[in-house]
Amino acid sequence: MWREPSFMERAIREAEAAAERGETPVGAVVVREGAVIGAAGNRVRADDDPTGHAEILAIRAACAALGQPRLDGADLYVTLEPCAMCAGAIAHAHIRRLYYGAPDPKGGGVDHGPRLFTQPTCHHRPEVYGGMDERRCAALLKDFFAGLRA
Repeated sequence: MWREPSFMERAIREAEAAAERGETPVGAVVVREGAVIGAAGNRVRADDDPTGHAEILAIRAACAALGQPRLDGADLYVTLEPCAMCAGAIAHAHIRRLYYGAPDPKGGGVDHGPRLFTQPTCHHRPEVYGGMDERRCAALLKDFFAGLRA
């Protein structure tokens, strides 16, 4: 399947901007009909909001841009495997395809942990493609946390 590399590149830029703000470097971009309609990096600390994950913020921005609560036909590019909360939002938003960079064995909710999209109670399941620019996305996180420990 053909994937536009510039969309993951944009998600990486959002993650880098999040890191510069002292946030965990995760970035997300929502794309529909070849255009970015929502983009964000994590803002948990900046907004004092545990739901301030990049995916949630990008989905909110895309829904606001379209003036509707569903994103049928939209794709989400995110630098880290979404957690269970974000996977739930992805399902409720009716995201068509999810592309993520680094896997998250400890906190992921898609290919690790609860594997939300495989649950019988999940009514919408996007196509999932993990490992997109994985090394670069993982390095962002590794470098960020190494800097915190130093």
